[in-house]
Amino acid sequence: MRCPFCGHDDTQVKDSRPTEDNSAIRRRRFCPGCGARFTTFERVQLRELTVVKSMGQREPFDRDKLLRSMRIALRKRPIDADRIDRLVNSLVRQLESSGESEIPSKQIGEMVMNALFNLDQVAYVRYASVYKDFREASDFNEFVGALKPEVP
Repeated sequence: MRCPFCGHDDTQVKDSRPTEDNSAIRRRRFCPGCGARFTTFERVQLRELTVVKSMGQREPFDRDKLLRSMRIALRKRPIDADRIDRLVNSLVRQLESSGESEIPSKQIGEMVMNALFNLDQVAYVRYASVYKDFREASDFNEFVGALKPEVP
């Protein structure tokens, strides 16, 4: 692995261990060129996934982009970062095991919406406000109004 600090081509692995949820291997590395230490994570990837956007463009699936969007929705909510990571790992496993290599962005968005609905209603509404592209306050009110439990 190349050193991110000096670009040296041959770094040494000093320690390897699984992450807490056993979804990745954490490796501590040392660069003999500059003496820097850094950490890498190795994850199993079942297949290369491509996201098909609504306008037809294709781009490689980016786990980190999914994680960032969920962290933004869950910002300042009482949800542990490890729980968010496990949720993202679960979503990625579902996508990889679906048998499809091209996934519509709409399908990914719906999966995230379902996961957030069950995890945190505020995060669900935050994510929906971007995903559903609310244009006016009335769109937002209509969406939130559909969430209200019916009063007997």
